[in-house]
Amino acid sequence: MQTVILDTNALLMPFEIRMNLDLAIAELIGEARIIVPGPLVGELKHLDHKFAGAALALARKYEIVPTVTTGDNAVMELARMTGGYVLTNDKELRRRLRKEKIPLIYLRSGTHLAVDTYLGD
Repeated sequence: MQTVILDTNALLMPFEIRMNLDLAIAELIGEARIIVPGPLVGELKHLDHKFAGAALALARKYEIVPTVTTGDNAVMELARMTGGYVLTNDKELRRRLRKEKIPLIYLRSGTHLAVDTYLGD
């Protein structure tokens, strides 16, 4: 079974564009273990965003995994540990993931998830 690591904007996505994240991931890669880096829970608690509370509740539905690092580094740490995909739409994080050849899932055309198969330099 594949692992998918969610970052903060992935947790906000279902509320911003009305997407069932579990279903969208399952349609894309099949059954998956979905995890959230522990530091992102604290990040969501302090985030000034209208959907932060809903995103926090969603995060708690998944497995929360403690990390040594915080922020994007925590997401990358779990991706390296698990060999899993990272679900994000953060441009800088996507660039870093591609550079390290970490599989990536992102929102395409504002409507559906896609796997980024480009893992070049």
